[in-house]
Amino acid sequence: MKPSLRQIECFQAVAELGSFSRAAERMNTTQPALSQAIRDLETGLGARLFDRTTRRVDLTEAGEAFAASAFVVLAELDRAVSNVQDLGQLRRGRLRIAAPPLLAAAVLPAVLRETAAQHPDLSLQVEDLGTDAIVEQVRNGRADLGLGTFQPGEEGVVVTPVLRDRLMVFLAADHALADQTELTWAQIAGQPQVALTRESGLRLLAEVGFESAGQPYRPALEVHQIHTALALVEQAGLIAVLPAYAKAAVHARAILARALTTPDIAREVALLRARDRSPSPAHVAVAAILTRVLRRMAT
Repeated sequence: MKPSLRQIECFQAVAELGSFSRAAERMNTTQPALSQAIRDLETGLGARLFDRTTRRVDLTEAGEAFAASAFVVLAELDRAVSNVQDLGQLRRGRLRIAAPPLLAAAVLPAVLRETAAQHPDLSLQVEDLGTDAIVEQVRNGRADLGLGTFQPGEEGVVVTPVLRDRLMVFLAADHALADQTELTWAQIAGQPQVALTRESGLRLLAEVGFESAGQPYRPALEVHQIHTALALVEQAGLIAVLPAYAKAAVHARAILARALTTPDIAREVALLRARDRSPSPAHVAVAAILTRVLRRMAT
């Protein structure tokens, strides 16, 4: 019969205090009950653990041998419990976040600051990746949390929408259309434009917008990155159809963002997690911070 945790704890109390009565007080039990626990332990081990006299209680040779290992087990168990409690109470832990480059640059600095202020013992690791890579990283466990725009029905992951992000027109402050507070797809159809390549889901949405307005879409240039598109908007006089969160990359540059209507087109910015792994307390806490930062940025 294997010793129970209660029996080992009673044994430790007697060994450390040298007294059954004081050990019973520590264990919040009666002395007869503690004595019975020790007898059951000795019976299970097949050895006498204590030499008892009227004045003192000493460990036998078998008791010393058992204590040498049993006390280590109890200490490791206490450490394991403490580690789990620390994780649950966010006194420690690590979370790996994967996001596309622009969202990572626009959102994650604020997330890092707020996480450090609210949960200083949490460690965040950030990777800026393309959308396909984000899904794969989350699916295989190399990232705990993904951020971006994802296709519905992705296998092995859970997609939680956070906000709807509208497509907008980005143009230089001195552009001929800069005085308009909002623009339609038909109005911008004839303007020289820079577009993202067809590898980006944004390109498909832009094509849908022009097609819905009955307008051709023939961009003058194609680039892979939103940052490059914004540089061409500012320096080359082109316009670009980009998500509203791209405003976070404009800063003090001479670039304006205008609402794009007829039709209004938006997409969901979402959080991504693996379907087969339960969210940790750190995951829940950081996801809440991410959601607040995103919605604050959108407004």
